[in-house]
Amino acid sequence: MMTSNIATDRYIKFQNAWSIARRSNIRHIRPDVKQYLDLAPSDRLLDEYNKGLMTWDEYAERYQRETLDKLDPAKVYSELGQNAVLLCVCARGKLPQCHRRLVAEWFETNLGIYVPEFAK
Repeated sequence: MMTSNIATDRYIKFQNAWSIARRSNIRHIRPDVKQYLDLAPSDRLLDEYNKGLMTWDEYAERYQRETLDKLDPAKVYSELGQNAVLLCVCARGKLPQCHRRLVAEWFETNLGIYVPEFAK
């Protein structure tokens, strides 16, 4: 498993790509990329963060509480597959302040697996 950005996905043929982004009308997404919305932040959380109504730390804490704490990491990992590539819209330059990296850390902490960011 690894993480990447949907725009990068335009150039790379990932075999098991999953969008974990809330917005499904992203122009870069290929039709064969599946969606796993259980890992997507809520529209409300995204809007509040993007409007500057909370810090990154507050966003990360709420995302953990509102999304990840409600999921079983082993079940999610099994459903996605060990070769999954988790995609969202944040550019690499925005890392680590991106929910795909929070998901990676969640898997690492709970399952003891390393989930790197794909490097082109």
